[in-house]
Amino acid sequence: MASSIHYITVEGVKIPLIHEEDTRLPMVSMQLVFRQSGSIEDGKIPGLAKISAKMMNEGTKKLGSIGFAKELDAKAVHISASTGTETFVMEISSLKEAFDYGLTKFDDLLRGPNLSKETLDKVKAVTIGGLSRKENDYDYVAARALKAELFKGTPLANPSSGTIDDVKKIDVADVQAFLKEHLVLSRAVVVVGGDITLTEAKEKATKLLSILPKGSSAKLPFVEVNTKSERVVLERKTEQAYLYFGSPYDLKVGDEDTYKERVGIFILGTGGFGSRLMEEIRVKRGLAYSAYARVSAARSHVYFMGYLQTKLESQAEAEKTVKEVIAKYVKDGVTQAELDQAKKFLLGSEPLRVETLSQRLSRTFQEYYKGQELGSSQIELKKIEALTLDDLNRYIKKHTEINDLSFAIVTNEEKN
Repeated sequence: MASSIHYITVEGVKIPLIHEEDTRLPMVSMQLVFRQSGSIEDGKIPGLAKISAKMMNEGTKKLGSIGFAKELDAKAVHISASTGTETFVMEISSLKEAFDYGLTKFDDLLRGPNLSKETLDKVKAVTIGGLSRKENDYDYVAARALKAELFKGTPLANPSSGTIDDVKKIDVADVQAFLKEHLVLSRAVVVVGGDITLTEAKEKATKLLSILPKGSSAKLPFVEVNTKSERVVLERKTEQAYLYFGSPYDLKVGDEDTYKERVGIFILGTGGFGSRLMEEIRVKRGLAYSAYARVSAARSHVYFMGYLQTKLESQAEAEKTVKEVIAKYVKDGVTQAELDQAKKFLLGSEPLRVETLSQRLSRTFQEYYKGQELGSSQIELKKIEALTLDDLNRYIKKHTEINDLSFAIVTNEEKN
């Protein structure tokens, strides 16, 4: 079994369709993924994309949220909308026997969503409540502050859910305009899987999409990371210090050396108890329960980031240790034993990353979305298997930019 990429043409627009037939369970799912339609498209209203997705979860204008949900529940159909940084996703899943019924409901939703002022007020109230609670989630507070530093002056500096003040400003006209601009054929990719043939998938997707306007696509910008090291300290009544750190990382999605980054950063901070950061910060010094670092790589941005929690009195030592571990990693590279262990894990755990239908569909979509050839994930594994220590260390030593660390720290200096 493997997912494959095909195309359908709707209103003169050529639309990618990713499909995999899997008849082991009588289930079908379909996603409409709209590119360049996530929070990076919020414009002057941070949180608009997420609020728009939540509004699409409130049923139709005719039935309302409760009535629409009851009709879906009667046939065990699930329809939802969500958004990320770059994409807006609408999804339907059901038993095969109820899929056509679910598509009629999906059609109803796309034609007449429940975009009333009363519904928006409810969605805003729930969102504001969630944002208020997050002010006591110091991981969220520190992560938000770090992104604000790293992407200062760009759309990515704003929290994807917006702030309470941002959400209060959103009105129905804003949501209508966002949906009208972004839920269009020119931005669509279809992902279909389960007990459904390719012919059926094409027919059903074409019929559903035909109700959408053609619209226009947009070029996704690449947002550069702030190269100046910053340090912000946020005072809170906390018993722990929350350290989030990040820096630029000179990489673009689809770069030939991406597999080397995957191995190197696994050794530095992604590999759990075997990673450098965990070894130095937890095992040797007992400064934190866990420490983690990774490279976040998307089409619109790439950066290095990590985090840990520590005792208030250990904050300074933990911050110093993070800098030292990363500097030593860049200066000296890794050992053969670390490379062997990383290869063993990355190659050995591969079956777990493609064991479900949704995982395989997601992987194929990501390969397409990132402009890679189909099957590039398997090619990458072969490159990892053949990677030598000298090649990896030459790559690591080139990336001195990760030493330009910015920190966002939530702490209680009164107690410290």
